Amino acid sequence: MSTYAIGHLHDVNVGPDVVEYLQRIDATLEPFGGRFIIHGGPVTILEGSWSGDLIVIAFPNRSSARAWYESPAYRQILPLRTGNSRGDVFFIEGVDADHKATDVLAGIPADQPLG
Repeated sequence: MSTYAIGHLHDVNVGPDVVEYLQRIDATLEPFGGRFIIHGGPVTILEGSWSGDLIVIAFPNRSSARAWYESPAYRQILPLRTGNSRGDVFFIEGVDADHKATDVLAGIPADQPLG
């Protein structure tokens, strides 16, 4: 199952360290089949509010994503980002092409309230 590394970053200081991070990250992704799906950019807010930058990197599976994040090459450049931004970073699995919204109900016990 495809897995996505999601970063919601705030207060990014685009100085020399972040520039170096950006120059080096692509080489860390390649051995693990990672590729950018979303890398910041303008948003059109339809509901709620938004701030910061959204980054989405796709991997073939969770083990590839984890191996990338824990790789010596990525661990070497990680402080360049974490020292110059704040935010949340996590992995999440995608869904099959035939996924329906109601599929999520299968994991909820029948006696559990839905609200």
